[in-house]
Amino acid sequence: MYANDDVLLITKEDIFKYTQLSGNFDVDKITPFIKIAQDIQVQELCGTVLYRRLLDDVQSSTLAGYYLLLVSHYLQPLLIHYAMSDLLLFHGYEVTNGGIVRNSPENTQLPSKEELDTIVQRQRNIAETYRRRCVDYLSFFPQRYPEYTANQQSGEYPNTNPSNFVTWNL
Repeated sequence: MYANDDVLLITKEDIFKYTQLSGNFDVDKITPFIKIAQDIQVQELCGTVLYRRLLDDVQSSTLAGYYLLLVSHYLQPLLIHYAMSDLLLFHGYEVTNGGIVRNSPENTQLPSKEELDTIVQRQRNIAETYRRRCVDYLSFFPQRYPEYTANQQSGEYPNTNPSNFVTWNL
């Protein structure tokens, strides 16, 4: 664990602003999905050294210049949509002492598996589009981010291919 493991590159307000989440959604329910998407997708894309640099800068409120550009124009959009794709898969379920339960508010109709798969896939496609733009940007301007091409010190090297996703089954 690192000192800045609780630092997020996006705010919960970003999720509301750039997705279809309604205003009465419990924002604490999306935080784990933001963290997971950030730790997996962003660290995999940037490599450990650049990823840690960005988290340090955000935590110390010193994010500026090209690093601010990278986060605001490239990483935040992809992070929003990766987090949403995972949230959409798991939001309807809750783990309680009695086991895993499926939430279904009154007077609502749950989407079919096919409908949900379509919505999740659309979010992933959007995230992948932003990921490709980020890869292109980092590939074109590696001199702006020496941490991107640096020795990763037993960390994760940048990977320009997305992680494999697994679909869900009922």
